[in-house]
Amino acid sequence: MPRSFRSGRDYPSGPWSSTAGTTPRSTWARTCPCGCPAATSTCWLDGDTTTAERVTDQVAFAADLAGFLTALYRIDARGGPPPGDHNFFRGGPLTVYDGETRAAIAALGSEVDAGCATRAWEAALRATWRGTPVWVHGDIASGNLLVRGGRLHAVIDFGCSGVGDPACDTAIAWTFLSGEARRVFRSLLPFDEATWARGRGWALWKALIVLVDALDNDPQDAILTKRVIDEVLAEHEACGAA
Repeated sequence: MPRSFRSGRDYPSGPWSSTAGTTPRSTWARTCPCGCPAATSTCWLDGDTTTAERVTDQVAFAADLAGFLTALYRIDARGGPPPGDHNFFRGGPLTVYDGETRAAIAALGSEVDAGCATRAWEAALRATWRGTPVWVHGDIASGNLLVRGGRLHAVIDFGCSGVGDPACDTAIAWTFLSGEARRVFRSLLPFDEATWARGRGWALWKALIVLVDALDNDPQDAILTKRVIDEVLAEHEACGAA
C-alpha cells in the first residue's frame, strides 16, 4: 500500500511494548531463516526503506519475508498480549472495523465497485479464525522493512505486535507484492484459504479508508490505493468467494 500502517511510535507504551523488554527480540533475530535481523528496540540498523525500485528480486524478497513470518509464528506466544486498543486490534477480529469499512464503501460511491467490495469484506468477516494464537508483527508494510543489496535485511517497528490471528500480517501480499512474488509468499506461509480471505479484508479495510482522504488530498496516492483495491477484489472474485 502506498501508505504504511501507523508506526509503533504512534502507539501508547505498555508492558507489552517492544521497548519494555518483554517481546522475544533476540529470538526473532536468531531464528529468521533468511538471516535478516528483527529490530524491536532503538538500535540502529543499516538498510533502506523498502521500495519497488530497491528490491532487485521480488520473488526472493517474498520468500525471505515469508521465512521471517514463519519463524515468528513458531515462537512461544503464551503470556503475550491479546489484541486491543494498544495495537489497534492487530491480530483481532475484523468485526472491529466493520462499521468503518462499510462507511468508506458508501462514501466512495462510484470510485470503487461497491458490490464487489462489500462481498469481499463480508467474505472476510465470515472467514472466522479458530486457530492457536501466535505472535504477530501487526504492521508488515514496506515502511517497516529494510533492504540492503536489493534483499530483505531487517524487519523493524514492533509497536503493533501482539498475540492472535496472523491474517493481518498478510496484507502486504496485495499492497506491495504481485504476480509470482505474491504466489510464492502465499505458498510458503502455512495458512488456509480462510486466513487469506481475512488478509484480503485487512488490506481492503485500510485501502478503503485511505482512499476516502486521498481522493481529496493526494491524487497520486489515490491512484496507487485504487490499484491495491483492484488487486484485492480481483483475487476475491478469482477465488470464487461469495
